[in-house]
Amino acid sequence: MLQMLITGLLWFCAIGCGLLAGLYFAFSTFVMTALGRIGQASGIAAMNAINATIVQSLFIPIFLGTTAASAALAVTALLRWSEPGAMAMLAGGVLYVLGMFVVTMVFNVPLNNALAAADPASHEAASLWARYLTDWTRWNHVRTVASTAACALFIAAIAAR
Repeated sequence: MLQMLITGLLWFCAIGCGLLAGLYFAFSTFVMTALGRIGQASGIAAMNAINATIVQSLFIPIFLGTTAASAALAVTALLRWSEPGAMAMLAGGVLYVLGMFVVTMVFNVPLNNALAAADPASHEAASLWARYLTDWTRWNHVRTVASTAACALFIAAIAAR
C-alpha cells in the first residue's frame, strides 16, 4: 500500500513539475518579452491581470499540491534511503521545493506585489517596470530549470522503482 502511495506521489509530482515547467518556460521565452514590447502601462496592466487571475485558477492547487507532495517525497526518500530511486526522489523534492517554491515566495511574489501597488502610468512605474522585467524573468528562469530538473528526477525515481 505504501509503495503504491509513493509511486502515485512520484507520478503526481512528475506531471505537476512538468506542467509548471512548461508554464514558466513560456513566460521565460516569450511572454515577458511580449509584455515588455507593449509599453509600460499596458505591460503592467497585463501582468497585474495575469497575476490576479492565476491565483484563482487551477494553477494554485497544482502549485501547492506539487510542492507539498515533493516535500513529502524528499522526507520519504530519507526514511527509505536504501530503496531504489531514493536519491532521485530526494534530489527532485529538494530541488523543486527550493528552486521553485522558495524562489517564488522570496523573489517573484514580492516583485508581483510591488508591481500591483504601482500606478502603471506614473514616472516611478517606469523604472519599476524595467527592473521587474529583468529581475522577475531571471528568477523565473530559475523556476523553469528547477521544475524541469525535478520532473526528470521524479521520472528517474519512477524508472528505478
